[in-house]
Formats: sequence, C-alpha cells, structure tokens
Amino acid sequence: MHGYASRKESFYYQIKYLSEHYCVIAPDFPCFGGSEQTESAWSVGDYAAWLEKFIKHMRLDSPHIVAHSFGARVAFKLLSERGELVDRLVICGGAGIVKPRSPKYIRRVNAYRRVKKLFPKLAEKHFGSEEYRRLSPMMKESYKLIVNEDLKDCAKKIKNPTLLLYGEKDTVTPPSEEGEIFHGLIAGSQLEILSGGHFGFCEYPLLYNQKISEFLEK
Repeated sequence: MHGYASRKESFYYQIKYLSEHYCVIAPDFPCFGGSEQTESAWSVGDYAAWLEKFIKHMRLDSPHIVAHSFGARVAFKLLSERGELVDRLVICGGAGIVKPRSPKYIRRVNAYRRVKKLFPKLAEKHFGSEEYRRLSPMMKESYKLIVNEDLKDCAKKIKNPTLLLYGEKDTVTPPSEEGEIFHGLIAGSQLEILSGGHFGFCEYPLLYNQKISEFLEK
C-alpha cells in the first residue's frame, strides 16, 4: 500500500523480490496512480473501507500488508477494526500522528485564513506545502481530512504481528517520533531503524527486503 501522492510502482523492488516467494498484489489507491478519481473528498476511514472491500473482492485469505506512509494510515485504521482480515503487517515510514502545533505554525494558519478571505487564489499559491499546492481542490479537502486525523487510538487496538521500519534520516516521519510512538502503542511490535530516508525501501532495497522477508517467514 503506497504513500500519499505516490503509486504502486514505489514498491518496485519489493514487488520484484517478494514475487519470487509470494503472490503479490499491489493496487493504486483511488485518486492515485492508474486508479479512478473519487467524486468527493475521502478520509482515512473511506480508504480503509475501500481496502476492506478490495481484500474481499480479490478473495484474499489473511494476506500480509506492506504499507508506506499514508498507506500505513489506512492499514492502521482497517486493522484497528477488522484485524482478523489480515495476517502480518509491515510498515515503512508509517504516518498517522498529529503533532502539537507550534506557535509559528498557528500564526501561519491564521495568516492563511485572513488572506484567503480577501485573496483566495493568492492564499492557495503561497501557503501550504508544495505537495499540497499541487493538489486539486477536492484532493486538498481530502488531504486535510487525512493529515488531521490522529491514529494513536487505532494503533493501540492492533493485535496483528507488526514490523515497523523507519529510515534513520527520515524527516517526514522521523523514527524518534512516529516510529517510537507506534512501537509503544502496538503491542508486541518490532521496530527497526535502518539506513535511508522516507523512501529508504527504495534507496536500500536489499536491506529492507531482507528485513521484510525475515519477518514474514516467522
């Protein structure tokens, strides 16, 4: 399960390697890659409901899930409610923690809201991350629903064997923050801090593939 604004090909090295030992199915989430657009802004819960339907439609019997970043949000949401659908869970650079807002962040949000009332086009052009500014209006609404949902309570409910892989240089989902927190929340989970950044599984595929394979074979 790929990350936000990404597609299944981000897992190219894992698909190629794991296909030698498993039946690998790598979908694009709706609105990403080759999938169709949705008619409305989807939340994490909407994507989790889609994933449940996908598993049932494909008749997958207790599949393992390998998820990156946003894909981890969806996996956390689904497994907190329907953990029996899945066997093992592997998370690479998993996201899902809403961090305390700094005074600088709050000032910037307030400035954005003031500018948006008078000059909406200017506000959209100069505020928010580059990733956010590239999104369509509908996907911007979806993005806000997704990043503002804290999934710590969902993580607490997960009972599936879980491997958490985080890149030591990951600045998007830092291991000292997201990784350590999820490790503490998911009972019996295993945390590995490896080389690389947020896409460490692409930068060091042999290392990540080895860790994933060892975990799935237990």
